[in-house]
Order: sequence, then structure tokens, then C-alpha cells
Amino acid sequence: MKNTLRFLFLLAALAFIGVQQLLAQTPALSQSAPAINSQYSLQQAIDYAIKNKASLQATRLGEQTAAAKVGEIRSAGLPQVNVAANLADNFKLQKSLVDFGALGGGSSATQLSSTDITNAQNGQTVNLKTVTVASDPVPPQAFAFGLQYAGNTSASVSQLLFDGAYLIGLKAAKVYTELAKKQTQQAEIDVVEQVSKAYYSTLVARARLGLLARNVQRLDTVLYQTSETFKAGFAEKIDVDRLRVQRNNLVVEQQKAQRLTELSLALLKFQMGLSQDQPVQLTDSLGSAVVDASSLRQRLGAANFNTGGGVAGQAGVPTGTAPASTTPDQSRQDQQAALSGGRTGQLAAAFNYNNRIEFSTLETQQALAGLDLANRRAGAYPRLLATAAYGFSGSAKSFGDLMAFRGPDSRAGNGFPNQNWFGFGNVGLSLQVPVFDGFRRKYQVQQARVAQQSIEKGFETLRQSIDLQDAQSRTTLINALDVLDNQKANLDLASDVARVSRIKFQEGVGSNLEVVTAETELRAAQTNYYAAIYDVLVAKVDRDKATGELYNQAKK
Repeated sequence: MKNTLRFLFLLAALAFIGVQQLLAQTPALSQSAPAINSQYSLQQAIDYAIKNKASLQATRLGEQTAAAKVGEIRSAGLPQVNVAANLADNFKLQKSLVDFGALGGGSSATQLSSTDITNAQNGQTVNLKTVTVASDPVPPQAFAFGLQYAGNTSASVSQLLFDGAYLIGLKAAKVYTELAKKQTQQAEIDVVEQVSKAYYSTLVARARLGLLARNVQRLDTVLYQTSETFKAGFAEKIDVDRLRVQRNNLVVEQQKAQRLTELSLALLKFQMGLSQDQPVQLTDSLGSAVVDASSLRQRLGAANFNTGGGVAGQAGVPTGTAPASTTPDQSRQDQQAALSGGRTGQLAAAFNYNNRIEFSTLETQQALAGLDLANRRAGAYPRLLATAAYGFSGSAKSFGDLMAFRGPDSRAGNGFPNQNWFGFGNVGLSLQVPVFDGFRRKYQVQQARVAQQSIEKGFETLRQSIDLQDAQSRTTLINALDVLDNQKANLDLASDVARVSRIKFQEGVGSNLEVVTAETELRAAQTNYYAAIYDVLVAKVDRDKATGELYNQAKK
């Protein structure tokens, strides 16, 4: 008996201390520092960013929160065990009126003297005797029940047997976990997009910087030759001055390009989650990053302007083999749709909205809204629980006597029982049936139904938005390819003009002004060409994101 009581008190104290430590504890996220690599391809840069970018790691914590939420919901269906212990000092005992005169019945009753009543009120033992009293009973007297010091300890357990809302909550927990994963995937897609664009920007800036360095070297050669010719008396000083002005401008442009390259690299480090003092070398070349324009045009169903296409009697738009059921009218409509930037009938039929993570996420949110509606309705179902409890309660005149833990076998010196702690226990079922809640559940169901309808309306808006993004990205990419073709042709022409101008000047049949003008136009053509390359690369990333292929390509 004594050991059992002490064990229950100790268990209650340990439970209290454990709860306090759990509340005070802050879980630390320990992770080993990733190995630092200074050389990165585009795929390696994407992989590093997905694993180490701080904002993405914070998003992944949402998955851990979702997993903890699932555990919280499941815990409601497990046995609930509680241990409690209480000690009280009843420094002023509560009194109640007791009709002692009615205890004997008839003329036989229990009579107390004033001294006996005083002793009983003070908590002292009074021996009651049955005596014959007068016909007038004793009036009710104030009597204090209990002793000054009291305590109790108990252990209780309950088990949920049936709860409709709990069963629906288990289903919702799984869907909630899936939603957290899709939100993480959405963040990863954004990271892939940002790293890809920053990487391409750095590649273009680096290639343009190298080209400017070669231009400076070439212009230095022309300037040296012109200076020597001037010294020999076969050129004018204005020719040398023009070339020096040209070189000064080119050097300034080179310095600006150098700073732009450094800025692009800093942006790439930021998108990857690297510190700015970490050295980074890009292993991919711009040539390997440039897309195959002709094959990309064929995939897009767009006209190739080198061979003509689509309008005014020119060749038809290159497309895949049309199905047998495709009519000539449908083919013409598809050609016009391709030229206008829209999806052809074949492409629209093959397009799967679920490739876009936003659409899949909205579907998951719709499932959650449906489960929330079912959960609100399940609030009308009864709840059934099994309960059990066992414990001890005791009282004494002093605290030391209370903590003696005397059981039923304890005896006083005079042989009388002096037990001060008594056991109790119970088992049972608890049925809770909601009857009327002031229409609270009714309005909760209405809110959940409206939320579900709002999500359903959002599907059409999202489809239209995806269609628009698909058409815009397709048109932007086709235009960027056209501009790239044009700028590549302009660059070839400008390079040839500059080469011929230098030859004519060196042979003495051309003017220095022609060389300066040709070099200026060449630099402009080079700038436009590299800008067109960057626009194509960015447009390709946007296109892959619009069609939902960007994430899959990054995972390959």
C-alpha cells in the first residue's frame, strides 16, 4: 500500500517535470556542412541550390510540420493516460448542518452534549451513544466533515472507440502531407528557374567579356600598325586619334562588362545559396547551352524563316505527322494558331494541366476542402470512449500523519483500525451525443461548402492562366529565336565588313573612318547577338516552366 502510493506520487512528479522540460526544449536542426566545390556545371549548380538554399530548407520544414501534424491527429486515437496527485491544507474546514435528533427514530436518538459538539467541530473523536430523549428532537447542528490535511493520487486511462471526425481527420492528415510536399516542389521549381537564368546570364556575360578582350587586342594591332604608318609619313594623325578614341571606348566597355560579369556571378551565388566570398568556376560553355533552334522550332510547330512558312503562298509550317482524321481546314487553323503563338489542336489535346504543379496543388487543396466539409458534418456523430481510473485518497490531522500512508491492516495501540488512505477505482463507457449547438455546426458546414466552391471556381481561372502562360512563353521563344537568327546574320555581316575595312585600310585603299565605323557596328552586332542568346535561353526556361517540364529536366 505504502509503496504503491509513493510510486503514484513519484510518477506524477516525473510527468510534471517531463512536460516542463518538453516545453522548454528547443529542437536544434543539426546538419553537417556540405562539402564546398568551386566548379559547377548548370546541373551541379541546380543540385547544390536544391539541397542547400536557405529559403528552400525553410520550405522543407513545412513537410516536417505536416508530419508532426499527422502524428498529433493520430495520437487522439491512442490510449490517453493521466496521473494526478493533490495535497491540501484545509485550514478552515467547511461545515454542514446535520439533524442528529432524527438519527435515532422515535424516542430513541443520539444525543450530544455541548462539549461533544464542540469537540466534533474541532475535529476531535466523539463516541456517540443511543439514549432515550424527550419528544422534542435536537435542532440541526453544524458539523465539519473531514480533517485538516487531505490528499489523493490517481491514474486514469481513456480510449477512443468511435469518432467520425477522427476518421476523417486521418484522411485529411495524409492529404495535408501531400500538400506540403507539393509546396516544396513548387519552391524547388522556382529555385531551378532562378539558378538557370543566373547561370545563363553569367555564361553570356563571360563570353561577351572574352570577345571584348579579343576586340581590344585586334584594335591594338590596328592602332600599332597605324601609328607606325603615321611615323613613316603614310598616315595622318587624325587616323591614329580616331583609333585611340575607339580603343578608349572599347576599354571602358570592357571594364563595364567585367563588372557585369562579377555582378552576374554574385547573383548566381545568391540563387545557389553560396556565400559571396566563395570562389565559383562555371564548367559549362555557352556553346553547349545554346539550344538547337531548328529542332526547337519543329517542336513548337513554328515556321522556319530560312525556308519560309505559313503565309502568302510560302511553304507550310513544319509540323509533326498529322493524324488521319485531321482535315485540311484543321491543318490551316493549326498553322495560323502556331504563327499567332497559340497551341494547335494537337498540342492542346496533348497538353496535361497536371504537369503544372500549381494545378496539382489546387487539386490537393480541393481534396482538403472536401474533407473539411465532411469533418464539419461528422460533428453531428456521437463519440464513444472507454474510461478507467484507480487511485487513493486520505486525510489526517497533521501533515506527517497524512504521509504515513496507513492501509486497511494498520492498527492503533489500542487495537482500533487507524487507516488514513483508502483506495477507489472505476471502469466505464462515455457516450457523448451532440443534440443542439445553437446552429454553430450548420454555419461551419456552410463556410466549408463555400470554400470548396471557391476552389472549384479557381480551376477555370487557373486553366485560363496556364493557357495564357503557355501561349506567351511559346510566342516569346519563337520571337527570341527569330531575333537570334537575325542577330547572327547581322553579326556575320558586321564581322565581314570589319574584316574587309581593315584589309582595305592596310592596303591603302580605304579610310580610317571606315575602319572605326565598321568596328563600332561590329561591337553593336556582338552586343545584340549575345543579348539575343540570353533572351533565347531565358525564354526556353520560361517555356519549360510553362509546360511543366522544367522540374523534370532538372531531376534527370
